[in-house]
Amino acid sequence: MHGRNLNYYGYDKETYAECSEMISQTNRNNLIGLNVWFIGVNFLYLIFSALNLFGVTQERVPFYVVYFLISLAFSIVVGCFHKFAEKHSVIFVYINMTILLSYGILVSALQPYLAATIYLFLIAVTALAYIDTMLRMTLMTISASTVFIYTSYKFKTFSIAYQDTYNLAIVLTLVIALHYVFQRMRIQQFVLYYRNLQIQNELEVKSSFDMLTGLLNRGSFFSIADELLRKNDVDMMAVCLFDLDGFKQINDVLGHQIGDKAIQEAGRAILECLGLKELYSTKISDWEFARLNGLAARLGGDEFIAVVCCENGRGDILNIIKNILETLNKLRFEGIEDGLKCSIGVTKVEKGDYDLDAAYKRADVAMYASKKAGKNQINFYGDLKNGEQGEGSDD
Repeated sequence: MHGRNLNYYGYDKETYAECSEMISQTNRNNLIGLNVWFIGVNFLYLIFSALNLFGVTQERVPFYVVYFLISLAFSIVVGCFHKFAEKHSVIFVYINMTILLSYGILVSALQPYLAATIYLFLIAVTALAYIDTMLRMTLMTISASTVFIYTSYKFKTFSIAYQDTYNLAIVLTLVIALHYVFQRMRIQQFVLYYRNLQIQNELEVKSSFDMLTGLLNRGSFFSIADELLRKNDVDMMAVCLFDLDGFKQINDVLGHQIGDKAIQEAGRAILECLGLKELYSTKISDWEFARLNGLAARLGGDEFIAVVCCENGRGDILNIIKNILETLNKLRFEGIEDGLKCSIGVTKVEKGDYDLDAAYKRADVAMYASKKAGKNQINFYGDLKNGEQGEGSDD
């Protein structure tokens, strides 16, 4: 095993970095839990000291008061500023270890006629509670233990200090080994969690998105668009149908590979013109429907659908659709020298109108009107009702 793998508990640095968020969250949770326990212990010792119980004299009251206040202040900071504590979790971990281990060292020095127990317990607890890197945690425990042994020989008789050294050697060896094993198991759990999350995301993509274009597939679109209609409160929404003109000829003359390329490029153009590229790179479960400015999907073959949201009425909707059509017309790639042509049908969706199927049918009528009128143009359903074909009055 390489040294760098040992330092990251048997994993490479990249895998360890992928788990950094969960490591920070775990450290913060353990910081709170361990400090609540430590506050309680100090409070009990403070009472024992004030009442001269169990051999804890009143002379130690200031000592317990100081550590009680330090641990209380530390817990408040970690609890109230949780994002800051997670972001700088490594710093907080070593501050906390310094507080706890210094407490154990001083308690040992204040009991010169007894072998140390609290320090050994604290060094084991901190090593099992916190995750950083194997090297830094080992250096921290060895450094603190060196100070502990120094104070033990300074304030205790040789025989008791020797006993402390013997006990520490056994405990420290066990603690370092357990730290590695225990934290490796934690990292393994984090890795499995992220892999399961990745699998879930991949399944979501496969079940919700069209693999060729990256747009929503038909089923997902109608489900999500229905939710969008109910939750979005913009002034105007429109359902738009897009059907590529002459696509069968592209497939027959240029081949299905170029046909797939045409569909891919059309999907990309629609996605980018609607400003949905960044949204579609996130999980659907994270989408805020009240803030979406639209949706786009591939219905199948060369047919696409979109819901467009805007604040300024028909004019903005028309500008967006025109931009899509112009972008399609400007596309150039192998076999396509004069761009893609597209017939588009648009219908307005009123506030409170949650019947997406009805809106789809209206847009479909408008789209076929574009086909009959000469193709590569936009038709509003409301204009057809007025006996017009083109970009006339609002519907």
